[in-house]
Amino acid sequence: MMKRFVSFFILLNLISCTLIGPDYKRPEINLPNAYHQEPDKENVVTDLNNWWKLYQDPVLNELMDKALIKNTDINAAIARLEESDAYLKEVGAALLPEVDLTSQASRTKSTTTGAIANPKPIRKDYLVSLGTSFELDFWGKLRRAKESARAEYLASQFSKDTVVLTLQSLLASNYLLLRSIDSQILALKANVKYREENLALTKKRLEGGLVSALDVHQAEAAFNNLSAQLSDLIRQREIIFNQLSVLSGDMNLVIPDVAIDALITPPTPPSGLPSSLLESRPDVREAEQMMIAANANIGVAKAALFPTISLTANFGAESAALNNLNKSGSDIWGGGLGLSLPIFDSGRVRSKIDQATAKQKEALSYYESSIQNAFKEVNNALVSLKEYTEQENDLKLTQDAAKKAMDIASNRYKAGYSSYLEYLDAQSVYNDASIAYIQKRQLRLMASVELFKSLGGGWQTQVQ
Repeated sequence: MMKRFVSFFILLNLISCTLIGPDYKRPEINLPNAYHQEPDKENVVTDLNNWWKLYQDPVLNELMDKALIKNTDINAAIARLEESDAYLKEVGAALLPEVDLTSQASRTKSTTTGAIANPKPIRKDYLVSLGTSFELDFWGKLRRAKESARAEYLASQFSKDTVVLTLQSLLASNYLLLRSIDSQILALKANVKYREENLALTKKRLEGGLVSALDVHQAEAAFNNLSAQLSDLIRQREIIFNQLSVLSGDMNLVIPDVAIDALITPPTPPSGLPSSLLESRPDVREAEQMMIAANANIGVAKAALFPTISLTANFGAESAALNNLNKSGSDIWGGGLGLSLPIFDSGRVRSKIDQATAKQKEALSYYESSIQNAFKEVNNALVSLKEYTEQENDLKLTQDAAKKAMDIASNRYKAGYSSYLEYLDAQSVYNDASIAYIQKRQLRLMASVELFKSLGGGWQTQVQ
């Protein structure tokens, strides 16, 4: 009997195909077909899922591997995903009947007054039954709720992907900054050595009467100034290093000094990169899933205007003796149909519908905003990468020219053809040019990281 009831309930649920509320339809976003800025050279690759490996730095690869396992933000995002998965299963279970086992044993005594006494004042009762209750989803309320829960689960998945991508880009940017500071430290150490040698030479020339005390004081000021800059860079390196320790989840981290020139410049995307790539960004996909969930919740709210139909059934046995429960004549069963229809609720259901509709509009605006913001970020990253590349090339030429000028000024000063101030100016120009070149290369590489992030981790094309 119980199997028949359950089969009947499931059959009724399957034939109730009405879905109240609007079906989801992706909105059209008016965007250009391609981005405004495009790289000058094409360098097409086929797979950029692990985009940070394109820098060909084993230390960076190791940091990424540690971060994906130990970072607390990622672990928290995974926990939220597991919570959404459990909620989806809970909502989906409402579409199937719930079967409960009920058992009961009682012993009661009754007393009577009068001439006739009760021959059996103590009564025993034993009951065992299986029961089920099931809401028929005629209007699609439960299916809309499952649709919403599934969208929220996918949104949690994309939220985790966003956290991972943000962490990866932040870690890569901090690592590039660390490499930049290492390069600046190496450059300053070389220039400090130059100025230390010049200070010693100037003191000897003062003793020989070839220069005045002014040259010595200028050499001392120049030496001390660069030493202070070097000390500040060492401080900055320690701060960035501590940040990398937190991001990677390794508080015993060790990173050797390596110049930023050792890093490979990653490939640029091909010309004509379509703006539809934005749809693969995890934050955009998360915004769309939240919009799907909000759209389904409208159906859940509207279904409350219609009757709620429930079926109940139970089957079991009841007897005054425990050993008689499995005998014929002790069987009990029952079935029922319930209907609940709201008549007057002071507009409560209508208010919930209005709330769900407003949340759907909010989710739509957030989705449109995420698309527009993503398009802006890609364009900004493309133009930054292009312009920083040109600036880096120009500053490299400036550094080379400044080095030659410094060498000439050094020879002229040692030969007595020019003043120390002329040589000091040439040395300062070379130092500034070296630092500017290193910083611009850092910005160029960080712009490539930002491009990977803004494209959702990279792009995929076919090799021509």
